Amino acid sequence: MTRRPRILITNDDGYHSAGIIKLEEALSEIGDVYVVAPESEMSGASHSLTLARPLRIRQLDETHWTVDGTPTDCVTLALNQILSEDQRPDICATGINPGANMGDDATYSGTIAGALEATILGVPGLAFSLVAYSNHDYTESAKVAFEMTRKALGIGLPNGTLLNVNIPKGVPKGVKITKQGFKNARPVITEHIDPRGKAYYWIGEIRNGFLAEGGTDFEAIEEGFVSVTPMRSDLTNHDVIGDLKEWEA
Repeated sequence: MTRRPRILITNDDGYHSAGIIKLEEALSEIGDVYVVAPESEMSGASHSLTLARPLRIRQLDETHWTVDGTPTDCVTLALNQILSEDQRPDICATGINPGANMGDDATYSGTIAGALEATILGVPGLAFSLVAYSNHDYTESAKVAFEMTRKALGIGLPNGTLLNVNIPKGVPKGVKITKQGFKNARPVITEHIDPRGKAYYWIGEIRNGFLAEGGTDFEAIEEGFVSVTPMRSDLTNHDVIGDLKEWEA
């Protein structure tokens, strides 16, 4: 009998988040799921790896572990310490994030970073985000995660490529393969004073939409479609290598 696929799940919102619980429920219908997730929220951790302090792993049961670190830590430890060779996953799914991970924000995302780390370590990665900032209903996004994971397991992903999947609220009209867009936003920093008289700061932003270029993740979501953006760890701007040849000594 053919074995069931093995699926690693992590996120950046912590093992207790509703999104990861719904993701596990959906993907358990496809294969054997192992959850290795941050002990607490690590949103905005990006692709950070903890090097300045030791990490602690807490096993909750036979298929669930927490790590007091980032999503990247979780995937690194899962593939090199926690899971045995017989448990090595066929795919890694991250999320479901309660909020978009599109455009420039992809560089900050711990959700995407977890899938990226898996891809770097030889396990295909899928990152799932629900584009909603309140009243999170994961019903449709869990269905999308199920279908995308099933398809990725069936036909595979291009070598070194992860898929960044953003899902609109409600029932999607369909799926579009997109490129990463660019938001139109500016940072907002507010200063406050704590009870001891010392200043502290909150970093936020004001958004004024996005740059409409055609075929971007923002536009797909705006039109009610699931956005699927292929990504990779190579940050090289290949288009300008020729333009910079004069810099060579």
